Amino acid sequence: MPKQASELKPILFVVSSNAVKGATGIPTGYNLAEVTHPLEKLQAAGIRVEFASPLGGDAPLDGLEDMNDPVIARYWADTGFRHAISHTLRLDDVDPARYAAIFFAGGHGTMWDFPDNPAAQKAIREIDAAGGIVSAVCHGPAALVNARRADGSLLVAGKKLAAFTNGEEEEVQSTHVVPFLLASALIERGALHQGAANWADNVVVDGRLITGQNPQSAARLGEALRDALLA
Repeated sequence: MPKQASELKPILFVVSSNAVKGATGIPTGYNLAEVTHPLEKLQAAGIRVEFASPLGGDAPLDGLEDMNDPVIARYWADTGFRHAISHTLRLDDVDPARYAAIFFAGGHGTMWDFPDNPAAQKAIREIDAAGGIVSAVCHGPAALVNARRADGSLLVAGKKLAAFTNGEEEEVQSTHVVPFLLASALIERGALHQGAANWADNVVVDGRLITGQNPQSAARLGEALRDALLA
C-alpha cells in the first residue's frame, strides 16, 4: 500500500553555511533553485521539510539565482519560507531519528563545509541505518564523499550516483577554485558516477540513494524523492 504524506516523518534539507570560496574571497553559499525546486514537489505532495546547515541560522546564497524563475520568485516572496531558510537548525543540534530522509542542496559553498562535517556524517549514517533515504544534488554530494554506513563502509562505494561533473566545473571556470573535483573524489571512493552532458537533467536512483547532477536536475530529484517516500 502506498504511504500517505501525513504518515511520514519530515525531510531534512541541508544547505551550506560557507559564504566564501576558500582563499579566493569569491562569495558563495547554497543554490536557491536546488532548494526551491525539490521543495515545491515535496510540499505539493504534503511532505514536510525542515532546514539545517552546519552553523545554523541564516544561510548564505551563492548569488547565482534567477529571481525571474517562477518557483524561486514564489518562495522568495513567501514569508514562511524566508523565515525558515534564515533560521536553519544547526546540524549539531539535529536528531536524525526525526527524519525520513536527508537532502543536501548544492552551491559551491558545500565543497568547503560538507565533506568533513561530523554532524552531517552522523545524520547520513543514522538515517541510512534506519532505512531512510539519502539524497543530494549538484555539489550537495560533497556531503557523501566521506560518509560511511553504520558498518564503517563508504556510503557511495558500489553505488550509482550523479553529481556536478568535472566538465561542468571546467565550464564555470572553477576547476582550480574548488578544493577538489567532486566527481573525481566520489569515483575514488568507489562510486559508479553516472555523468551526463553538461547541464542535462540527470537524476540517478540506486536503492535509497537519490542524486542529481546540477540545478537542472533539482525538480526531478524532488519528484524521485517524493515517489520513493510515498511508495
